[in-house]
Amino acid sequence: MAEALGFKNVGMTFGDGTQALSGVSFDVSPGEFVTVVGPSGCGKSTLLRIASNLESETQGSCVVNRDSIGYVFQDATLLPWRTVRRNIEIIAELHRIPKVERRRLAQNAIDLVGLTGFEEKYPRQLSGGMRMRASLARSLVMKPRVFLFDEPFGALDEITRERLNDELLQLFQLEGFAALFITHSISEAVYMSTKVLVMSARPGTIVASFDVPFAYPRAHSLRYEPAFAKLCGEVSRSLRGALV
Repeated sequence: MAEALGFKNVGMTFGDGTQALSGVSFDVSPGEFVTVVGPSGCGKSTLLRIASNLESETQGSCVVNRDSIGYVFQDATLLPWRTVRRNIEIIAELHRIPKVERRRLAQNAIDLVGLTGFEEKYPRQLSGGMRMRASLARSLVMKPRVFLFDEPFGALDEITRERLNDELLQLFQLEGFAALFITHSISEAVYMSTKVLVMSARPGTIVASFDVPFAYPRAHSLRYEPAFAKLCGEVSRSLRGALV
């Protein structure tokens, strides 16, 4: 399967001399959900910023169709003066899609993430989980083939986080996009992914790769199965080694 996103020996050194990444190479194909875990400051988010062209690598290359990228940040980043519908329409609006069509696209995305009935609410009227659903819907509008997730559920309570994990996986199976997901949670990484990559401390590089053998759809009960716990333990040991 052709790659949708590829990092080829990518390095990143900032203007102040800080080396964030060194020799990072991996691919993400359509229908793959790849999660990166690593210590704080190892360059995980920098990978997403390079993929989205918010930063430019100083070594190697990143191959991606930047005309078909969705980016979900740690914060929902909704505009407080816009309703849910108007927030979700904004990317289509920036692409100069006619009003009737962008309204249709936005409504489709709203329905997909379970926000039907909340179209005219403002961000301040939503729970944290609902704001993240709106952020996800905003990125879904243009049906991106590559989705970048920068720890989008990290600030949510555990129950909401697990529910949104399941909802995101349903969208992943439905849409078939290539996903690159960043998290500090090993159990979230294993539950969500087809592959988990472990990064070293800065300068970040890939030090371990784990294929996740569990078939989709994944039941909530998977989190309590011995095979799941075993794989989480292997990822954890690798991550602890990366801290040395």
